[in-house]
Amino acid sequence: MIDTTTAIELVLLHGSINTKFLEVDLSDGLDYVLAKDVISEIDMPPFRQSAMDGYALHIGDDVFYTIVGEVKAGDNNNLTLNKGEAVRIFTGAPVPVTANTVVMQEKVIVDGSKITIEESLIVNTNIRPQGEQIKAGGIAMNKGTTIKGVHIGFLASLGVTKITVCEKPSIAILVTGNELVSPGAKLCYGEIYESNGAMLTAVLKELGYKNTLVLIIKDDYDKTKNVLKAAIKRHDIVIVTGGVSVGDYDYVGKAFNAIGVQEIFYKVKQKPGKPLFFGMKEGTSIFGLPGNPAAALSCFYIYVYPLLKKYEGAEHMKLPSIFLPLLSDYSVKGTQAQFLKARIEDAGIMILGGQSSAMIRAFGDANALVCLPKNSTEIKKGQNVKTILLPTK
Repeated sequence: MIDTTTAIELVLLHGSINTKFLEVDLSDGLDYVLAKDVISEIDMPPFRQSAMDGYALHIGDDVFYTIVGEVKAGDNNNLTLNKGEAVRIFTGAPVPVTANTVVMQEKVIVDGSKITIEESLIVNTNIRPQGEQIKAGGIAMNKGTTIKGVHIGFLASLGVTKITVCEKPSIAILVTGNELVSPGAKLCYGEIYESNGAMLTAVLKELGYKNTLVLIIKDDYDKTKNVLKAAIKRHDIVIVTGGVSVGDYDYVGKAFNAIGVQEIFYKVKQKPGKPLFFGMKEGTSIFGLPGNPAAALSCFYIYVYPLLKKYEGAEHMKLPSIFLPLLSDYSVKGTQAQFLKARIEDAGIMILGGQSSAMIRAFGDANALVCLPKNSTEIKKGQNVKTILLPTK
């Protein structure tokens, strides 16, 4: 068995990188990874811009200023002010070429066409310089950025309509077990409803991966081998849940060996998810996840997620982590590294109940995983623990 750090390193070392790009409309770019830098074709802002409602002045020697006009957002008349002149101006409006400060309206006394300023004047106050955010020809967004809503807003403000992104992987999810039946079917004694396929498909969809296929395979060696072989040929990433242990009816490992999957590692010193498999064949990355739902999802976040981001060329591959104080004492069972479902509260991190690898319900309340190193014992309230932040929408 290997430790968790080595396992993650091996996944990122051996996992495939996509070289297929496509151009998409900016509005369709959510959750894609940029395949090349986006260069701004304009200054932003494209003109000197008022930061607030007030009066734009050409600073003079007198305490009085004469109002000679008005400029609102969208006006394109480029006024020229002489010393001692002012214009009424509104947030976002272009500042006249010779104006050198904007005074907020609350600091101005208006008397007909004359105004008096109630504060000391400082050059360039409340004026957004042309190109303050970015200059034409500058890099607006770097290759490897995962596009979020705020990125789309920024690029739209620069007039961008299309972006070049990395094509997302095709993912097959193979769920094994004689005991599994599809939700909606009659449940007989000894059977359980299949949930891993539905869960992983939904989580992948939340993360922006929609090109997925789910297949349920009964515990049959030949069927397992044939379905695996076909899935590897047709998909970029194959995720198998269940059947990776060494029981009499666990055929996944035997099938991996029979069809020539290169084993990168099998079994990790961790809880949950000790019987984790990772391998490669013909450029396809292959995971064997535990069959227990909570263990499968934990392993997905820790190992599969970074590979998905690597495949797309993302700048940041692993989920972010921070150290937070534990909100209550926690007694550790076992000597292996542990990933515990947890929730970040205002004052720190709370480890949730229901930590069994078969219990998925607590994941619904979790927004983090607490990572405890091997040989941890009693963790005291207030002690800082490594906290992996789960993706949120």
